[in-house]
Amino acid sequence: MLLTILGAALDKETMRRLGEDPRSWTALNALQPGRTRATSIDSAALNSTPPRIQRLPVLKILLDFLPLALFFGMFKYAEGHREWAAAFATSQLGFMVSGGQIGLEEAPVLLATVVVMIATLVQVLILKLMRQKIDTILWISLALVVVLGIATVYFHSETFIKWKPTALYWAMAIGLWASQTFWGKNGLKAMLKEVELAEPVWMRLNWMWIGFFAFMGVLNLWVAFNYSTSAWTNFKVFGATGLMIVFMIAQGFYLAKHLPPVESKEDAKP
Repeated sequence: MLLTILGAALDKETMRRLGEDPRSWTALNALQPGRTRATSIDSAALNSTPPRIQRLPVLKILLDFLPLALFFGMFKYAEGHREWAAAFATSQLGFMVSGGQIGLEEAPVLLATVVVMIATLVQVLILKLMRQKIDTILWISLALVVVLGIATVYFHSETFIKWKPTALYWAMAIGLWASQTFWGKNGLKAMLKEVELAEPVWMRLNWMWIGFFAFMGVLNLWVAFNYSTSAWTNFKVFGATGLMIVFMIAQGFYLAKHLPPVESKEDAKP
C-alpha cells in the first residue's frame, strides 16, 4: 500500500530510478516501523525480477490493520449504543473489573480494548500458522496492548490504553537511539542492507525516525488528554496513520535523492 502511495507522489525520473533499482523499493518498504526484509519483500525475488513496483501480500496488509480497524469499529458502534455496550460489558466483563459494574461512559473504550487485545493475539497466531517471522515490534505491541489493556479493563479507565501508542512510539525511538549510541549500530542500515547510502545519510535517516517517533509519542498524549476519547480514537486511526504516510512519502523523496545513479540500459551497451 505504501509503495503505491509513494509511487503516485514521485516524479517520473524518480519512478524510473526506483523501477530500475529493486534495492530502492526494498528500502522504502522496509522503512515501515517493525518491518524487516525477511517479512516485507522477498529479496531473492527482487534480485531476479525487476518489476516497477513490488506489491506486498494483501493478507499481510490486512493483518497489520486488523487490530486498529476492529478497535475503531467496536468503539464507534458501542459509542452509538451506550446502554447496550454497558449492559453487555457488565455481563461479560464484570468479573474482570473493579466493582463489577461498567458504566455508560467507559463501556465503549473497554469493549474496544478487549477487541484490540484479541485481534492482536489473532494476528500473531495467524502469522505463526503461516510460518512467518514475527517482527520484534509486533511482540512489543502485543505485550503493551495486553498489559495496558488488562489495566484499562480492570480499572475501567481509558487512561492506560491511551498510553499504548506513545509507549510503542517511544520504544522504537529509544531502540534506534540506543543501538546507535551504545553499540554504534544504525538500526535502519541493518534492516536495509541492499541499499547503498553514505554514512552521513544513514545517520540523518536514523535521527529523522527517532525524532518522528518521539514527536508522535508526545502528540498522542496531547490529543489523548486534551480532547475526548472519541476524538482521540479518530486521531489514532486517521491522524496518526496520515502523518505516517506523509512521513513515508518524504522519506521516499529523500532516499531517491541520495541513492547512487542507476546505469540505464542504453548506458550499459558497449
